[in-house]
Amino acid sequence: MKTRSVHVCRECGTTSPRWIGRCPGCGEWNTLDEEFASASAGETRIVASPLCSVATSGETLSPSGVEELDRVLGGGFTTGSTTLLFGEPGIGKSTLALMALRQRALGGETVLLVAAEESAGQVASRASRLGDVPSNLLVAATTNVADAEDLIRSLRPALCVVDSIAAMSDPSLASVAGSVPQVRHGAERLCAAAKSTGASLVLVGHVTKDGELAGPRTLEHLVDTVLRIEGEREGSLRVLRALKHRFGATSEVGLLEMVNEGLRDLPEASLALGGLDLEVPGVVMGIATDGSRSLLVEIQALVASGSGAPRRVAHQLSSQRLSLLLAVLEVRCGIDTNASDVFAASAGGLPALEPGVDVALALAIASAAQGFALARAVACVGEVGLAGELRAVAGLNRRVREAQRLGARTVIVPRTGEMDDVEGLRIERCATLGDALEAARRHEVAKVR
Repeated sequence: MKTRSVHVCRECGTTSPRWIGRCPGCGEWNTLDEEFASASAGETRIVASPLCSVATSGETLSPSGVEELDRVLGGGFTTGSTTLLFGEPGIGKSTLALMALRQRALGGETVLLVAAEESAGQVASRASRLGDVPSNLLVAATTNVADAEDLIRSLRPALCVVDSIAAMSDPSLASVAGSVPQVRHGAERLCAAAKSTGASLVLVGHVTKDGELAGPRTLEHLVDTVLRIEGEREGSLRVLRALKHRFGATSEVGLLEMVNEGLRDLPEASLALGGLDLEVPGVVMGIATDGSRSLLVEIQALVASGSGAPRRVAHQLSSQRLSLLLAVLEVRCGIDTNASDVFAASAGGLPALEPGVDVALALAIASAAQGFALARAVACVGEVGLAGELRAVAGLNRRVREAQRLGARTVIVPRTGEMDDVEGLRIERCATLGDALEAARRHEVAKVR
């Protein structure tokens, strides 16, 4: 065996055969640390086999017991897989992981939590809020990768959570905890232990100031699944997404609510997103979609007189779509807001960034500018083009049926979309935004000004 050295950037993971002051990958200064690797002097002969003769591997799924987490994972954790869960501080990463551990333990399986950032007493205090703690939910407070690896190999837990991977370190490496060499080395050892024992491994990660996953980019390639939990810290809604999933699709989204007892599944998320039942100008119900889920969201707009340059503020909505719709409303519908401040938001904390809420946002602005209120039993869906035409969006039938299930009696949709008739639901088919505005005025409930 012979030893060679390589320099690795602690910020982005870029490697260099020699030390240089500035990283060629990310441009940061003095971020390259030296690592030593052993290489065999002999050659390794690799045998290639016909793919058709290779037996397929049957993956075994084990539900976590948290319904929305299982929805995103496609049924549960895969045996021997590694999942990376990350999000902003205080968003609920540790709580979600602890809930999954508790549910698996209640099913009679042995599970393990490696607490690298908290003491065992702190973990016990947090777990007590979730309910009774089973005796087969084990906890070990350590930051040593070797100790965690030994626990996985000796206990062979069904599910193991390491919270967090950035706090784990191997004393045999010269670099500090959280550096690129430590994170990559620790993750490799723990992944190997999980695969050899059949344990499902969850690594909790941190985010950078830009909201991206902290640590080397190789960490994302090393794991099987990457989950992100996001939401407003001041609000209670949490959105769980799969950015990578080797065993299933990444189109699903899980919705949870932060309560005193932990995180609660939100299968009826649209009901929880609604605000006060007010019929006032500037409030229109839109039908958004996220993954395979259709959600009835409340789009709010406020048009107010301003001084100086007009302000355009979009919260949980696309600012580019807001600017586009203001221009279309002015040119195609004669609604001029050039001298006014325009504020728009998606109520409830759920981002509604897709073009499918264009019609709802445009009608909310028109409603606020002209002072008429639209009945809450009216929902809107569709994309608006620069010519003022309404364009169909994906999943139109599914969206409309979800809106009806949640109380809508009238739906404004694009004329070009393939829309089935739904019993008990009035469907207003519109070709342009002007037609949609006329349809909305037919359902006006109050003339405010």
